Amino acid sequence: MSETPLIRLRGITKTYGEGNTAFQALKGVDLDIQQGDFVAIMGPSGSGKSTAMNTLGCLDVPTTGAYLFRGVHVEALARDERARLRRRYFGFVFQGFHLLARTSAQENVELPLIYRGEPAASRHSLAQRALERVGLKGWEHHTPGELSGGQQQRVAIARAIVTEPQVLLADEPTGNLDTHRSQEIMELLWRLNAEQGITVLMVTHEPDMAAYAKRIVRFVDGVVESDERNPHPVALQAGVTHETVSDAEVSGIAGKEAPHVA
Repeated sequence: MSETPLIRLRGITKTYGEGNTAFQALKGVDLDIQQGDFVAIMGPSGSGKSTAMNTLGCLDVPTTGAYLFRGVHVEALARDERARLRRRYFGFVFQGFHLLARTSAQENVELPLIYRGEPAASRHSLAQRALERVGLKGWEHHTPGELSGGQQQRVAIARAIVTEPQVLLADEPTGNLDTHRSQEIMELLWRLNAEQGITVLMVTHEPDMAAYAKRIVRFVDGVVESDERNPHPVALQAGVTHETVSDAEVSGIAGKEAPHVA
């Protein structure tokens, strides 16, 4: 890992409302995240973990404090600049799969590429590659109604990684799945992190899912209560093996230059 953090939060606060109705969701958060890390963010309801995730994903801006992504002060960027940063460097996976019901798996995965203006041929190729990465080769033309919950979440993950992001933010990605499907999704996230160099930030309330992460950060009352390394991630204990990934594939995902937002 690089000594310079990919992400650095310093003194981050977030206040909603004003006057007597003001609520401070974050109360001075300091957090460093290295490129290639896998961080599980935990905490009770109202602890600030979801607000922190929204801030990390450039979906919201802090009230005060500094957020640096590869040395760029994100809190100082205009809305359009944050949107460009988000499209280029971040992928998102949510508890709800948010797939278009009457659209094929491949077409769902192509959506971020359409927003980015990719030509049709390039979209098709990249979407097929992303679906293959998540184990859905041969399922490209199936609609969500023809897929299991675990397969739908795999489509959602393929959609998140099709733009080759540096950071994958997963908000309760196993919340709608049974135990077996949850394990499959966690092993997939572990592989994306361990084999392809994608930094994974995952909000979860389930200790069994957090056990796959390299690091567990716990929020309480708007601050980081604890930040601990996990020396024995579950995927390693279960004997999940590395598959061969070419140097070009890894560098294409994890070796991007400092962010350009112009």
